[in-house]
Amino acid sequence: MDIEKLPPPIEGPCAWKALDWGSQESYSFRLRDEQLRELENESKRWLERGEGIESIEAGSLVLPSLAKDLARWRDQLINGAGFVLLRGLPVSTWSKAELATAFYGLGCYLGNPRPQNRFGHLLGHVIDMGLDGKNPNVRLYQTHERQSFHTDSCDIVGLLCLQEAKQGGDSALVSSNTIYNEMRRSTPHLAALLFDAIATDRRGETPQGMKPFFEIPVFNWYEGLMSSIYQRQYIDSAQRFAEAMRLSAQHVDALDQFDALANDPQLHIVMRLQPGDMQFVHNHNMLHDRTAFEDWEDPALRRHLLRLWLSSPEARPLPEVFAQRYGNLLPGQRGGIEVPRELWCAPLDPF
Repeated sequence: MDIEKLPPPIEGPCAWKALDWGSQESYSFRLRDEQLRELENESKRWLERGEGIESIEAGSLVLPSLAKDLARWRDQLINGAGFVLLRGLPVSTWSKAELATAFYGLGCYLGNPRPQNRFGHLLGHVIDMGLDGKNPNVRLYQTHERQSFHTDSCDIVGLLCLQEAKQGGDSALVSSNTIYNEMRRSTPHLAALLFDAIATDRRGETPQGMKPFFEIPVFNWYEGLMSSIYQRQYIDSAQRFAEAMRLSAQHVDALDQFDALANDPQLHIVMRLQPGDMQFVHNHNMLHDRTAFEDWEDPALRRHLLRLWLSSPEARPLPEVFAQRYGNLLPGQRGGIEVPRELWCAPLDPF
């Protein structure tokens, strides 16, 4: 893209910096006792029916005490700052099935769950499986390594912390719109390069008939909105494919500048998810990171988070190029890993 044609700076609550937030209390919400009782009762009711968690839809769990808050959180995710931190699920007293049901049912009010891997898992497990992140067919959430700032392949990603690591494993968030604004101001020639169709490795999860990588720009200006898609390690590993667009030295400089800004403590915030915390993040104008961690020796104590990939019926329009990754671009039906519907499931255990 020519520098003269760069979109204007992004304004509004989605283009925030770290100083715009105070303590965690400024962006977190603790569930009230009434809301927790409601979630627990509705989760038990659903489990007693004997239907799988994957059958839950918006409204399957009846949550009148949460209705106004859910509407506010949904608006904050899609039209506001782009993230919400909810606290207070009692992981020590509820069963894993009750926790998963409550998390899944609440998430369905924010969007429709989408498959997260080639096995069709609608309920994902973020846990160190002892795999090597340098293996191009391993996704980094399956390791203890740092993930670096990235987006997931959905409108909204949700996490529920069941157990935290012995050390590390902190969550960091940054506005990709702020990164664009900073690059546009200081290095517009580099910002322009991130509108090129850069290749990103699918890491072995390739839909039938598609390339083993997708080619979507980091920055996408469409219908007056800036949407970003990014995972630096997967961009770098896509260079193993001869048919992928070659990264020039200038492209590498642009990606390095993007990373430097994402890692600037003046731009991002860091939070440690504690057991019972639920974090929801809007992928199109936010990036999230997970620091490396040291886990407990006892497998029963190891860091474990549940994850949802959600497609919101109220989501923004996306340009056609996103179809390479999202498949159907229709809000509420897009994103995730393309697998046959009959494989969709919500396993309670990661293995």
